[in-house]
Amino acid sequence: MFQIDLVERCKANDRKAQLKLYRQYCDGMYYVAKRFINDPDDAEDVLQESFIKAFQKIDQFKGEVTFGAWLKRIVINKSIDFLKSKKERFQELNENSVHIVEDEDWSVDDGISIDEVKEAISQLSEKYRLVVQLYLMEGFDHSEISEILNLTETTSRTRLLRGKGHLKELLKEKRYGTGS
Repeated sequence: MFQIDLVERCKANDRKAQLKLYRQYCDGMYYVAKRFINDPDDAEDVLQESFIKAFQKIDQFKGEVTFGAWLKRIVINKSIDFLKSKKERFQELNENSVHIVEDEDWSVDDGISIDEVKEAISQLSEKYRLVVQLYLMEGFDHSEISEILNLTETTSRTRLLRGKGHLKELLKEKRYGTGS
């Protein structure tokens, strides 16, 4: 129950408790931000903004999920907000008319490393990369992704399917030096 006590002390504006909570989560949350934002300085800025928001809104933390999960959601949302702010125009395609066939096979060739998969994911266009990262790396379902990115669940599924197809092509190019 140490975690609950620490959060309660933070709610009482205890600066030492805030620092302790920050130190406990800063490295892990930095890597969450870094998965979305390639620039280390920008990821650090997003991390700091996320902690500021978390401490400002800590009264909204009700303990329904772990504090780490609650904070991770803030970091992901701040990361996505940052990416949207960097883009002059965030345009959503109407993908609601597409019929989606769920494909749960995420296997890759044995010779492909995790780093190569991460590199390929980073090369996806933003609209596909965000959905693939949230689904594959962060473990969110389509309902949660649609809420985070302000999309329909159908659009989330479509972007995941298309992102997966692009990812497979990138990995194939990496493996064989050709896209066909």
